[in-house]
Amino acid sequence: MRLFIPFRHAGLMALPLLAASCTADQLPEEERVIAPILTSAQAIDEFTYARPAEARVTHVALDLDLDFEARRVEGTATLDVQAAQGAREVVLDSNGLVIGGVTDGQGNDLQFTIGAADPGNAEKGEPITIQLGQSTGPDLQQVVIAYASAPEAEALQWLDPEQTAGGRYPFVFSQGQAILNRSWIPTQDSPGIRQTWEARITAPEPLTVVMSGISRGDPEELENGRRAFEFTMDNSVPPYLIALAAGNIEFAEVGARSGVWAEPEMLAAAAEEVGDTEELIDAGIGLFGEYRWGRYDMIVLPPSFPYGGMENPTLTFLTPTFIAGDRSNNGLVAHELAHSWSGNLVTYSSWRDGWLNEGVTSYIENRIVEQVYGEDRAEQEYALSFASLEDMVETNGADSPLTAMRTPDGTSPFDTAGEAIYDKGTAFLKTVEATVGREAFDEWLTNWFDSHAFQPATSEMFLASLREDLVAGDAELEERLMLDEWVYGTGIPDNVVRPDAAAFAEVDAAVTAYAASKALPQATTWRGWTAAEQRRFLAELPERLSADDLAALDRALSLSRSGNNEILFLWLEAALRNEYEPAVPQAREFLARVGRNKFVAPLFQALWDTGEWGQRIATGIYDDTRAGYHSMTRGNVDGIVGYEAGGEAASVN
Repeated sequence: MRLFIPFRHAGLMALPLLAASCTADQLPEEERVIAPILTSAQAIDEFTYARPAEARVTHVALDLDLDFEARRVEGTATLDVQAAQGAREVVLDSNGLVIGGVTDGQGNDLQFTIGAADPGNAEKGEPITIQLGQSTGPDLQQVVIAYASAPEAEALQWLDPEQTAGGRYPFVFSQGQAILNRSWIPTQDSPGIRQTWEARITAPEPLTVVMSGISRGDPEELENGRRAFEFTMDNSVPPYLIALAAGNIEFAEVGARSGVWAEPEMLAAAAEEVGDTEELIDAGIGLFGEYRWGRYDMIVLPPSFPYGGMENPTLTFLTPTFIAGDRSNNGLVAHELAHSWSGNLVTYSSWRDGWLNEGVTSYIENRIVEQVYGEDRAEQEYALSFASLEDMVETNGADSPLTAMRTPDGTSPFDTAGEAIYDKGTAFLKTVEATVGREAFDEWLTNWFDSHAFQPATSEMFLASLREDLVAGDAELEERLMLDEWVYGTGIPDNVVRPDAAAFAEVDAAVTAYAASKALPQATTWRGWTAAEQRRFLAELPERLSADDLAALDRALSLSRSGNNEILFLWLEAALRNEYEPAVPQAREFLARVGRNKFVAPLFQALWDTGEWGQRIATGIYDDTRAGYHSMTRGNVDGIVGYEAGGEAASVN
């Protein structure tokens, strides 16, 4: 392995360094704009050891080998560190990294220590404190860290050949959000500390490496049967967006700016499913301004990927479970694309403001869907989202902190309620739009992205901008918007814009008829419904159904033969919570081939909640499937089934 000497590039801008010794007029203009953000109370990130006001990482250069046998990455990370005057150390985040040594840019050894993990927050990992040369700053110093990840690094999912579609070659992918990238990259792993990056990654032939940056060209053939792939990201990004995947993958062009990677066995279906991507990009640009990332490529990963999608810049990661053959689940692509504005371009400063990424993105997703697929589909998808929000509020209570968009201090980024962040955030922006008018709101939101591009943000900043540029001192408008109640309050504010009741009028009538007399829609009617309408019907079924009811549903609507995983999941959930034995083999097969947490955890929960019947089934399935799930999915299901490390799922007496 050779030391990768990082090249210097202009980038867009490094995040500002704040220090008492630096007066405002000593900082570059763009840093004076952002300087107050990192030290504001709302921007403080409880889940990093970094002290960015003293020394902050601005650029990361990785030179790593992928070792599939040892299940680790190994090499160097060269960090550019901006240090304040008098700063003597920089603190990084780590979770299980094995550090071989640290040097400065001239090869001189630097002293470092690896601290103890926070006993009250084990998922935070441990700090790496590196001694710097004395700074006369603010100035830039270079730190080179030789290291390896641990085999159990939570961000990396190593797959054996039999866990892939082709079955011949291994695969690896990363998932950095929220605070997992510190398990394979020694940096300051906090969303507000944006960094540019570059990488040289080697992998054994014939595997191909892709990353969430721009490829520098064809891979370099090495003498040891490996190939080296190089990438760069000149836009500063939150570190959780540094992502890689490697496997036997091929590329299909979708349009001038877009394409998709997948295993050869999945490539044709993947390319067909994302065929509307260019239209989605055009819609996003038309609505909210310039697309600043160059290309918009995607990769359809093996099934163990735990999320629907991940918005890694230039390379969205997608679950194969969204492939339905009719593009009915392409709201997922619209959502990850929408992050190109909200989340990737303007990023929350701390995990407490998750709605600034996901709620704003879900709103933009809905607007893109409306532009490309029409008002009816957009309204139906909003209705599904709003129903999820109402269910969550009803389950937890309107006064529950879980229903607040801005999550309470100390809440793990893995423990937030998605409905409060995604669905309530969408409803909030729908309400603002309806109150001030779409034209005015679109102009404001576009300006928000433009004026905060490549910067961190807080709820406080978002609301201040709304008040300055939209409310503009109008006391009556301020009262009608209820801004603080939306962002900081619990429950659903009274001024919420509800979905059009007509969006699912036909379906809701069918639900009522079924509840009254078990009258089922005609097969032709069912096939004529949109996927959203089918999901609405299944989601509204009575909780308790008999075996005869379920058998009749399946016969009439062919639910167990659906090619849409969203539909299949709802069918299996209904069947399992009602102890429907004929569905168990299909549930077993589904849970063995799908790793998406949205499906996996609720199905195990449905089994577990039945008592002895389902718990015996759940423990048997989980003992067979756990190893194939991502650490995030495993963590959720472990808690459901009482799995103990090194053992098996809890036995049932």
